[in-house]
Amino acid sequence: MLSLCISKDFYIEEGIKMKKASSGKAWPYAIGAAITMVFGFCVATIVVTNKADLQESNAYMTHYQDADARANEIIEAKIKFDKKYNLTYISEYIKENGSDLIYKIVDKDGNYVNNAKVVVVITRPETSTLDKKLENPLVVDGVYTFKDVKFPKAGVWDIMAKVDVGDDTRFLNVKVDTRNSKVKEF
Repeated sequence: MLSLCISKDFYIEEGIKMKKASSGKAWPYAIGAAITMVFGFCVATIVVTNKADLQESNAYMTHYQDADARANEIIEAKIKFDKKYNLTYISEYIKENGSDLIYKIVDKDGNYVNNAKVVVVITRPETSTLDKKLENPLVVDGVYTFKDVKFPKAGVWDIMAKVDVGDDTRFLNVKVDTRNSKVKEF
């Protein structure tokens, strides 16, 4: 094998230019740089997340931590309520400039329930700054009507109702859009 040293870093071996093996000091710097970069990304994520305007969920008119802790109780209460009563959201359309929110409550025998306590909260999915709480509806023959509810802004809204009849409680959440008439229960 024929080797010829041209410089300190390069050898010519049978007409092929080859680099001399490195001393192995570069990889610790690369690992250190990678660790520093990962740590920097973690810090940046925390800073950006803390500055973000995040809203807590209130699907059951409470913070999501409370709803999670009481999930079984909420589900059992819904089942118990549904065995005794039928709760229906019957508003036909929702408009930004004023709509009636109408709920109907009857027992399983078809009798009107006029003694329920109904509280409704309208809220935007992305923020709670425009929330409106509605209480004391007009009640006629089991139909609970919140008259001329105005929505502060066009678009998608969550309408969350909490209904109490005696010791029985039920939540009914619907998603509406003031720009069209589709209603979805969630």
